[in-house]
Amino acid sequence: MSESAMQNEFINEPKSVYLKDYQVPAYLIDKVDLEFDLNEDHTLVKSYLRVRHNRLSASKVKDLVLNGVELVLESIKINGNLLSNAQFQVTDQWLMVHNVPDNFDLEITTRIYPQKNTALSGLYRSTNTYCTQCEAEGFRRITYFVDRPDILSCYTVKIAAEESRFPYLLSNGNLIDSGKLENGKHWVKWEDPFKKPCYLFALVAGDFDVIEDKFITQSNREIKLLIYVEKGYGSQAYHAMYALKEAMRWDEKAYGREYDLDTYMIVAIGDFNMGAMENKGLNIFNTKYVLAKPEIATDTDYMHILSVIGHEYFHNWSGNRVTCRDWFQLSLKEGLTIFRDQTFSEDILSRAVMRIQEVNGLREVQFSEDAGPLAHAVRPDSYIEINNFYTSTIYNKGAEILRMLQTILGKAMFRKGMDLYFARHDGQAVTIEDYIKAMEDVSGADLRQFRLWYSQAGTPVLHVEEDYDAEQKIYRLIINQHTPSTSGQSIKKPLYIPIRMGFFDEQGNEIPLQINNEPVENEKVLHLTAASQIFQFDNVLVRPVPSLLRHFSAPVKLNFAYSDDDLKFLFKHDKDSFNRWEAGQKYTLRMFMNLIQDYRHHRPLHLPYELVEMYEYILRHDTSDDFLLAEMLSLPSEHYIGEQMETIDIDAIHAVREFVVTEIAKQLQKLFLETYYQNHDSSETYQFNIQAIGKRQLKNRCLTYLMLLPEYADVGMQQFESSLEKNMTDTQSALVGLANIDSPLREKALNRFYTVWKHDALVVDKWFAIQAASKLSDMLREVKKLMQHEAFDIKNPNKVYSLIGTFGQRNLINFHADNGEGYAFLREVVNQLDKLNPQVASRMVKPLTTWKRYDNKRQQLMREQLELLLQDKKISKDLYELVIKSLGEG
Repeated sequence: MSESAMQNEFINEPKSVYLKDYQVPAYLIDKVDLEFDLNEDHTLVKSYLRVRHNRLSASKVKDLVLNGVELVLESIKINGNLLSNAQFQVTDQWLMVHNVPDNFDLEITTRIYPQKNTALSGLYRSTNTYCTQCEAEGFRRITYFVDRPDILSCYTVKIAAEESRFPYLLSNGNLIDSGKLENGKHWVKWEDPFKKPCYLFALVAGDFDVIEDKFITQSNREIKLLIYVEKGYGSQAYHAMYALKEAMRWDEKAYGREYDLDTYMIVAIGDFNMGAMENKGLNIFNTKYVLAKPEIATDTDYMHILSVIGHEYFHNWSGNRVTCRDWFQLSLKEGLTIFRDQTFSEDILSRAVMRIQEVNGLREVQFSEDAGPLAHAVRPDSYIEINNFYTSTIYNKGAEILRMLQTILGKAMFRKGMDLYFARHDGQAVTIEDYIKAMEDVSGADLRQFRLWYSQAGTPVLHVEEDYDAEQKIYRLIINQHTPSTSGQSIKKPLYIPIRMGFFDEQGNEIPLQINNEPVENEKVLHLTAASQIFQFDNVLVRPVPSLLRHFSAPVKLNFAYSDDDLKFLFKHDKDSFNRWEAGQKYTLRMFMNLIQDYRHHRPLHLPYELVEMYEYILRHDTSDDFLLAEMLSLPSEHYIGEQMETIDIDAIHAVREFVVTEIAKQLQKLFLETYYQNHDSSETYQFNIQAIGKRQLKNRCLTYLMLLPEYADVGMQQFESSLEKNMTDTQSALVGLANIDSPLREKALNRFYTVWKHDALVVDKWFAIQAASKLSDMLREVKKLMQHEAFDIKNPNKVYSLIGTFGQRNLINFHADNGEGYAFLREVVNQLDKLNPQVASRMVKPLTTWKRYDNKRQQLMREQLELLLQDKKISKDLYELVIKSLGEG
C-alpha cells in the first residue's frame, strides 16, 4: 500500500493548524475559580469562569467553544442557571455552548480519572502523588476551557483530599486559606495575583520531604523557597536549592529581574514527560533535574540541574510575566530562556566548556533536524500536533538567534532592549515581532533582514576564501552564504550573520586589525548581510592565520580551506578557547574522512602521527584548565562524523573511529596513565566547583582511552570498586568502560552496581543506559532482555528514554545493524508506547525518520517500519505527523 493510500485510510485524519489563520479569541476569561475534590477512583473538578466578549474580535458568532478531552461532563450553568441539553453540544474534543451573552459567569462540573492517565498530560497520578502537566494542551484534560496561551486569567484554586495520604496540597501563587473536612479530608485555597495562560496552571497533592530556605531580593524582600521531593530523598535536594539561589541572584544582576511572589516552590516527580515545567510559583520537575548527591549523581547531572533549575526560574519573566500569543511563538519563551540559562551556566561554570557542549548538542541534533524531512523554521508556518515542536530548532537554534542579536547590538544595548521588552509587555501574550520591535526601538537598528532567521528553515553554509596582496599589505575575506532548500522552502534569502574573527601571525600573536586604515579591536565582528560580501583589512604585514566564527557566533557551517598546519597552529595558539577546540575537531574530522576512504577501499589504516603529537602537546603544556583540556581531548562522535557524509556509512564510521581511539590510547598510554594518577585520589571528598570538576573530567577522559586496552581493565575495575557508593562520576566512567569489554569483569561490575543501587530509580536509569549504549555485538538481544527486567516500566518516561532512547540514538552500530532487526524492534516499542503516551512515542520514533540519509538497503528497511506504523488506524496525531512527514507525504 502506498503512503498516500495509507493516508486516505487514516480515520479522522489530523488537520494542520496554520499561523496565517490566527484570530484573536472571541471570548476572554478574566477570572477562573477551580475546586478539586481528589478521590481514590476519580476527581471532581468544578470551574467558575468569568467570561466576556472580546471587543477586539470581529466574530459575530454567539457560541462559546471550549476544549475538552477525556472529560465526563456532570453539569453546566450560566449565571447560576442549569443548561438543558439543547443549549450545548459535547464531542470528545470540545464543548459548545449556544447563544451566550456578552458577559456571564460559567460554571462547569467535570469528572476525570487521573489514575488512568498514562499520557501524563493534564492531571495524573504518579505513584502516590497527584500532579499536572498542562503545557502545551493538557489543561483541556482537566476541565473544559478555551485552551490557548492568549487567554490570560487570574486563578484561585481550592483542593480537597485525604489528609493522611496527601498532607501537602499545592497550586500556583500564595496560600490564602485552609481547613478540615469530614471523613479525614482537608482543604487549601491558593490565589495567584498574576494573570496567566492555562498552560501555566499547576496542582500537586502528596506527601513529601521538604527542604526550606530563603532568598533576600535586591529590594530586600524575603522569599520563602521550598523544594518537595519523595519521602526519604530530602538529602538529595540541597544542590537544587543552591542552583535556585544562584539563578535568582544571577537574574537580578544580569537582567534586573526580581521574583514577584512570596513563595517559590519546586516539586520533583518520577513520572514526567519533560525535563521540567515553569508553572507560575510552582515548578514541577522530573526528578533527574532535582535529586543529586555525590554517590548517585555525576558532574554532568550536577551541571544539568544547575542549568534546568535556572531555566525554569528564568521563565518567570521570559515566559510567565510575558508569554506567547500562540504556539507558533514558542521560541519567544523557550529560545530566549535557553539563551538565558546557557549564559548563566557559562558565568557560573566555564564559558569555554559550556559553549563547546552547547555547540556539540546543536550540531548533533539541530543541524541533523535541519537537514532532514522534519526541518522547520524557528517559527513554523503550521503543525498538526504542537507537542512535536518542542524541538532543538525551537529551543537551541532559537537561543542561537538571540546570541547573534546580542553580538550585533552589543551586550549593553541588548540589555536595554530586554528591559524595554519586559516593561512594555508585562502581563501580555505577545509575538516575536513584538520582541524584535523592542530591540529596534532602543537601538535604532533595522532588523527586518534579521527576522528571516525565524521564518527560514535550514542551516546556512558559509564558503570563505582569502586573498592576500603582499605588496599592498591588504588582506581580503570573500564570504558567500547559502542555505540549502528544505521541505516547503526551496528558495532561501541571505541572512544577517555576525562573524567574530581575529588574525594571528606565525608566532601565535594576535595581529592588530585595520579597516579603511582605521584600527579596530583585535577581535572584530563582521556583519554578513549579502549572498556574497568582501571584507578588506589594511596594513596586514604578513599573511595571517584567520580565526573565524569565534565562540561560534552564528549557527552555521563554515567552509574555509585551512591547511593542516593552520589547524594544528590554531589548536595550540588561538586565544579563543572555543576555536582552539574547533580547530582540533576540524583537523580530526578531516583525518576521519581520509581514513574512511581507506577503509572503503580495503586499504590498511594508519593514524597520522600529527594527531598524536597534538594531543601529546596539550597534555604536556595545557595545565591551567583541566576542564577545557578534557574537552580538547575528545573526538567527534560517530553521529557527528555521519552528518558530514552525503550517505551515512555506519560500518565505516564505527570501524574507523574505534581504530583511531584505540591507536591514540596505545601511543599515548604512558602519558594518559601519568595524567590519570596525577588527578586521581579515591579518598578525596566530592566538591562541586570548576577546579574539582576539571580534575575529574580530565582523569576520566584519560581512563576512557586507557580502558580501550585490555591491560588497563583492572585500573577501571579498581576505580569502580573504590568509588562505588561514594562518587558516581568516577563509578559511571569506569562502568562505561567495563560495559564495553567482553570480559567477566563486565558482568561482575554491572551486577554489583545494580545490587547496590536497585532501590534508586535514577541510578537504575544509568544502569539501563550504560548497557543500551554498549558497542559489544548482540546488544539488541540484551536490550530486549532488559525490557523484561523487574526495574523496567514502559509507562515511565525516564526508563524509556534511558533504555530505548539510548539504544536508538546513541548505539548506532547496533541499532543500524543491516539485518534491520533494530528498526523492527523500535517500531514495535513505538507502537506499544503510542497507546500509552503519544508524546514519548513520537520522541522515540525519531531515529527512523532520518531513513533517507543511509544506504539503499537500510533505507528500505527503515521505510518499511514507518509504513507499518502508518497502517495503525488508531495512531496518535503526535506519531502520525512525524511518520507522514518523514515519508514525504506531509
